[in-house]
Amino acid sequence: MLSTRVRTTPPPLAGHLAMGTPDGAAPSLTVDSRRIVRNGRTWLPVMGEFHFSRYPRDAWREELLKIRAGGVDTVATYLFWNHHEEHRGVHRFDGGLDVRHFLELCGELGLAAVARIGPWAHGECRNGGFPDWLDDVPCVPRTDDPAYLALVRPYFARIARELRGLSHAEGGPLVAVQIENELYDRPGHLATLRRTAEEAGLTAPLWTATAWGAADIPRDVLLPLYGGYPEAFWEDAHDGWARGMRRHYFFTPIRDDHAIGADLRHTAPSGPGPDDARNPYATCELGGGMAIAYHRRPLIPAEDVTALALAKLGSGSVWQGYYLYHGCSQRQELDLPNQESQATGYPNDLPRVTYDFQAPLGEFGQARPSYHALRAQHLLIQDAGADLADMPLWLPEREPEGLDDRHTLRWSVRSDGERAFVFVNNHQPHEPLPDQHGVTFRVELPDRAVTFPSRPVTVPSGAHFVWPVGHAIGRGLRLDWASAQPVTRLPVAGVPTAVFTAVAGITPEFAFPAGVRVAPLPPGTGRAEPAADGGTVVTVTAPGTGAVLTVTGPEGPARVLVLAAGQARELHRVRLAGAERLVLCPALVVAEDDELRVHTEEERVAVALLPAPAALAGEGLGAPEPDGVFTRWPLTAPPAPPAPALARVRAAGPPPPARTGGPARRASAPDDEAFAHAAVHHVTVPAEALAGDGEVLLRLRWTGDVARASIGGRLVADQFWYGPEWEIGLRRFAAEAVAHGVEIRVLPRPEGSRVYVDASVRAGLDAATTTAEVHAAALVPVRRMPLRARAERPAA
Repeated sequence: MLSTRVRTTPPPLAGHLAMGTPDGAAPSLTVDSRRIVRNGRTWLPVMGEFHFSRYPRDAWREELLKIRAGGVDTVATYLFWNHHEEHRGVHRFDGGLDVRHFLELCGELGLAAVARIGPWAHGECRNGGFPDWLDDVPCVPRTDDPAYLALVRPYFARIARELRGLSHAEGGPLVAVQIENELYDRPGHLATLRRTAEEAGLTAPLWTATAWGAADIPRDVLLPLYGGYPEAFWEDAHDGWARGMRRHYFFTPIRDDHAIGADLRHTAPSGPGPDDARNPYATCELGGGMAIAYHRRPLIPAEDVTALALAKLGSGSVWQGYYLYHGCSQRQELDLPNQESQATGYPNDLPRVTYDFQAPLGEFGQARPSYHALRAQHLLIQDAGADLADMPLWLPEREPEGLDDRHTLRWSVRSDGERAFVFVNNHQPHEPLPDQHGVTFRVELPDRAVTFPSRPVTVPSGAHFVWPVGHAIGRGLRLDWASAQPVTRLPVAGVPTAVFTAVAGITPEFAFPAGVRVAPLPPGTGRAEPAADGGTVVTVTAPGTGAVLTVTGPEGPARVLVLAAGQARELHRVRLAGAERLVLCPALVVAEDDELRVHTEEERVAVALLPAPAALAGEGLGAPEPDGVFTRWPLTAPPAPPAPALARVRAAGPPPPARTGGPARRASAPDDEAFAHAAVHHVTVPAEALAGDGEVLLRLRWTGDVARASIGGRLVADQFWYGPEWEIGLRRFAAEAVAHGVEIRVLPRPEGSRVYVDASVRAGLDAATTTAEVHAAALVPVRRMPLRARAERPAA
């Protein structure tokens, strides 16, 4: 039996920190040592990074809707100085650089916003976002050198002008401004930058700074934010996992991570870092994926992302911030290449264009498995985040012994002394954790001890989940405990309904206290048994859309819907036709006003709704069918477009010579001249393939080291081979793609280049020493199928 004890009182709560409320304004967003409070209510933000200046302006709104549909309520974005002042004294905030329009869209869609204004940003951008002309000015950047501050001041003033009136205290979406990035040892300069921004007219309720690497952050001036990634492209090309990333799969009160940005630090961290007892545990860079560098090309499965996020939540995080949440592309219209590279002093070469990051939403808006898997966690945070934020971390009596312990079950408890959530993580990348047999938990609360489940269970390898203790399900009813993950709660036909999902491989149980009447379960779904304390334990043997428990307490009935484990990734909560509804659909679903838009690559998909609207209309909509408590509509989309024509124009010459460069002497990407000897393929794109309005992905299966895609002579995408098929969105290049087709150039790999890829795909990279070939090309439409609902009229 695994046990932990929750003490009578949680750790003391420090007073509110004065983070930036304008003079004379009522504080509408504040922080204390445990949580963020917005408009008088505890708030646990879910933040996703999306770089507006690296994505087409005309797609911002739809992509923000996708982000919101993923359960994200806050959008973070960098402002890259070299995007907005490429030429000294010429500030540009027009077109795709219009940060004001971007933030206004966030506000219109109910999304909060965080502006990361630098001046130094990083973001795998050339010079960290510093304009090239800065090198010609006699000054010391990232210090209080007056010559440097004289250049920063007008840039900050222009940002302040663009963001005027958008602060949360003024009714706008802007909740925080991040100063600088990964600056470890100059707290005075960080304070100066905040003061400079405020003097320029920029207002925000919170001011933040990245705190990893034991950063010296000025106390109560900037809120320290942390991160953690499943892998690290910035490590050397050694075989195996980046060791420092193991810590992110354990539950721990340690927030810091010395591995992020370690390749850009000149000295090892030496200070204690921020005072964790004074600040809430907030994050801004939980890995939504990982970028690909030439020398190190990690492969990030969805489970690596979701287990890390859950471990941070179970370690006490009250602000879940992902980097990146939405992939993007480096700007190509600038005078110089805009990516991080060895040519500009970095240790790493990044792709010229692609900054996909294997993110939950891809470079062209693709919904990845991690997008759907994270959404189940985000629904829980939306529903119970205010409770969680007031629950400190409690660790078990027996904890893992170091980063190499693969046999001690990793778990934690967050509890306020009355209720609790038990977090379990039995997943880590690369080195699978074993099944854990005979597991029961004992949580000792101040007034009672809770032991569950009723029978020992096996926690499968790879499982990661949350189980509740004392969870409210409506009308004064609380569960004693459940061995299923809570997702959301909402009224259905006036009856409070709590939705749970099973954990794969574990039969869900629900314990109700004495005095709660449990109605007979639907046939074949489970059984109810009396408990020793006079309550009832319900075992759900067939979770799914028909597994509904109806319980009645002194204040009336409530329902518990127990979905199957696989259905967690299909569940959406939307507001449609005037009502809160649940949607089950394997595709991405966006809700706006009275319309659902289903984004799918499939020709056939089903949408199930609870409760069903009075009427639903749309193209390809079949007749409704009962699906447990849901109503299910089959959708049929137009057939796929004709296949593209793929032709090899020229075979590759010999591989370019292996090169190394940068301060770490790592393998270097081929230069532009090398592509004159690349294999050349041409893809002809039929006009009818791009006749609709949804994205169309050109999906390529290829072997090689590096590939570039050009349309009409313009470079539009590139990739370092790392395993998955290559996807290029054609919508933004539609006319040119039809007129010119797509040219793909592929280079073989030099035998002497030291490059890491995941062991599961190593053979593919090894083959690239003798092969540079596009084997197959397909056009995959991402259909946007709109469904219109009509609100139900109240009975006469």
